[in-house]
Amino acid sequence: MIAQLTFLCATAFVAGAINSVAGGGTLLTFPALTWILGSTESAAVIANATSTFALFPGSIAATWGYRREMTGQGRWITPLIIPSLMGSVVGTLLVVTQPEKQFQQMVPWLILVASALFLMQPAITRWTGIGKPHAHPSSQLLAGIVLFQFVIALYGGYFGAGIGILMLSSLALMGLGDIHQMNALKSLLASAINGMSVVVFIAYQRVDWSYGVPMLFAGIAGGFVGASVSRRLDRNVVRWVVIAIGFGLATYYFTRVYGIGQT
Repeated sequence: MIAQLTFLCATAFVAGAINSVAGGGTLLTFPALTWILGSTESAAVIANATSTFALFPGSIAATWGYRREMTGQGRWITPLIIPSLMGSVVGTLLVVTQPEKQFQQMVPWLILVASALFLMQPAITRWTGIGKPHAHPSSQLLAGIVLFQFVIALYGGYFGAGIGILMLSSLALMGLGDIHQMNALKSLLASAINGMSVVVFIAYQRVDWSYGVPMLFAGIAGGFVGASVSRRLDRNVVRWVVIAIGFGLATYYFTRVYGIGQT
């Protein structure tokens, strides 16, 4: 028990640090929890809920860190936070109310999608012009962005790794040109998505408290350490490490869940 808890806390610490630098911490904590909790169908759901709970404070801390950049962004909060909350509830309810085997079978695909998002991040940045000012969106484009935010939140409530990349792309299309303001809004929306997801997971008793609480504090500590050393780290190196881990895990879960490559 002590060895398992130490392993999970160490994983959460590293995940918190990675989230503060490049994102992708879920790709570490989720498989670590499934390894400890076992390969049953219910274990995958509990691992997802516990991982979300453990890493949730990181988005709140990031929001607080960007509080100054939130000035003047009020006009974007209301149209985006409502679909964020609604989508998160729907996505998380799909996890806790649908057959657990269904989520277990989705795990390899979810990890593959998250890994692909991190792989395509530079291309997405160039395509959407993240960090460059755009004209304010038309009412039709804004409606599309609100709908897209709902879809992002739906995915975020269901699994969540890589939602930051998607939201930055959406915010770029809204005409925001200041990357710090974009990160501020992204952190706020991620807090709403993850927070609502945690509420639903707790209500349905899917969080393993014996692992989740220690991992939560380890993740907070990792986030602080990661933030303090981030200026000395090469974000691209960290991103490629996350990508390699993600695709490796996707291969492992495809093999385990679907028996691909087994004779």
